[in-house]
Amino acid sequence: MIRKLVVVLGDQLNRDALVWQDFDPTQDAIWMAELPEESTHVQSHKQRTVLFLSAMRHFAESLRQQAWSLHYLVLGSHDFVGFEQALGEFLSHHQVGAVELVVPGDYRVLQQIKVACQQNATPLNVLPDIHFIAEPGEFKTWLAGRKKPTMEYWYRHLRQRTGILMDDKKPMGGKWNYDADNRQSFGKTGPQAVPAPLMFTPDAITQQVIKDVEFHFAPHPGKLAEFGWPVTREQALAALEDFIAHRLAKFGDYQDAMWPNQAWLYHSLLSVALNLKLLNPREVMAAAEQAYQQGRAPLNAVEGFIRQILGWREYVRGLYWSYMPDWLSMNALNAQQDLPGFYWTGDTEMACLKDSIGQVLEYGYGHHIQRLMVTGLFALLWQAKPEQVHQWYLAMYVDAVEWVELPNVLGMSQFADGGLMASKPYIASGQYIDKMSGYCQHCRYKPKEATGDQACPFTTLYWGFIEQHQELFRGHPRLGMQVRHLDAMSTEKRQLIQQKILQLHEKLA
Repeated sequence: MIRKLVVVLGDQLNRDALVWQDFDPTQDAIWMAELPEESTHVQSHKQRTVLFLSAMRHFAESLRQQAWSLHYLVLGSHDFVGFEQALGEFLSHHQVGAVELVVPGDYRVLQQIKVACQQNATPLNVLPDIHFIAEPGEFKTWLAGRKKPTMEYWYRHLRQRTGILMDDKKPMGGKWNYDADNRQSFGKTGPQAVPAPLMFTPDAITQQVIKDVEFHFAPHPGKLAEFGWPVTREQALAALEDFIAHRLAKFGDYQDAMWPNQAWLYHSLLSVALNLKLLNPREVMAAAEQAYQQGRAPLNAVEGFIRQILGWREYVRGLYWSYMPDWLSMNALNAQQDLPGFYWTGDTEMACLKDSIGQVLEYGYGHHIQRLMVTGLFALLWQAKPEQVHQWYLAMYVDAVEWVELPNVLGMSQFADGGLMASKPYIASGQYIDKMSGYCQHCRYKPKEATGDQACPFTTLYWGFIEQHQELFRGHPRLGMQVRHLDAMSTEKRQLIQQKILQLHEKLA
């Protein structure tokens, strides 16, 4: 008889979760499973799958060292596909008083576990996830009565409640947000002597996972030659220390900048460890705040970094659970194009996309501006089906868990929610990419040109996007001017742009 079966998922590798508070190793047991469906419901990048499985195996090893009862299904040792089948089979062969788990980061997984328990008449206790800063029900209460859930006000609410970066009741430095100071580019010379982030040599466990993934998921995208992500708590803490010491100080200035063949720049790379819960957001923010207090990092860098965690991370999680499963069918702009095939290969003449996608294939990583204003921007201007864009992002990035990926992609990036998250679509022509990166310096396309043989596809599609949605944007306080620029454009140029768009669809579809 198992009094309580604790289900531990691949993104719940923390020992301070509620499931452990009354865990009794003499009566309770733990269940973990490496299931093919978690890598095949979207065609998961090889590095993403290795990251999850290696971190799970390392976590399981720490449980075994305590001699706790652990039932662990290893990939290839069973015929189960997903949670409904695997957990259901276990419950049908064991006497289990109740199943207990922290609320998953994926709505689909939660539904499968519910079905497995219902079919076996086993009680299911779904506990709140205290890893996050928002308390259970806090976002729902904050959201009630608001016409629009604006992230900035949620961020201020959490700062006031927690005291993070606060001077009594006022924000440190006198301003809530230093985003205006965090938009510098590297200029034409590019970044100089950026400290390389700490990477970790695969140990025996990770090396075996790499072999397993290459065997079971050989056709999947991505490369494994340079896997160096943290897969243990100790490695995650070392990665945090490395970022605070070597890159945080310049993170703010250059958080929106991009440069060819520079995957990491001054970014933290900590979303991987945070989303697997190898790090607690409180300790991450405390380390950054301490760096400011000790004069090791300026306020614009620290505030910008903390806003990503306390603001966006908490915000998108609240939105995910507030609007699921509706997110999956959102398509406010009626985008109907298939995502171009080069998203899976990087085979394109557009330098920014070639570099950004090539980087993702190599490492499973791209920083937030590459995601929003290169890969996401092109998909938006191309008017790709939001569901396909969501599937690509969920598959290709090592830090992708649906609760954080789906609202960011469908809301922030693709405006498929019709403005729930953002006041306008994040659209720009190739000139934005030229300003914020070095991609355009060696690209065959010219960012200022919308027509002709050297027309930048971003710029051509930008004006096509404005043309198609002009009535929606005509009265918009920020996009109305672009519609007026379109109105002032000659009929001949507008026709040439439409012809160029047709050519692009013939070439790239």
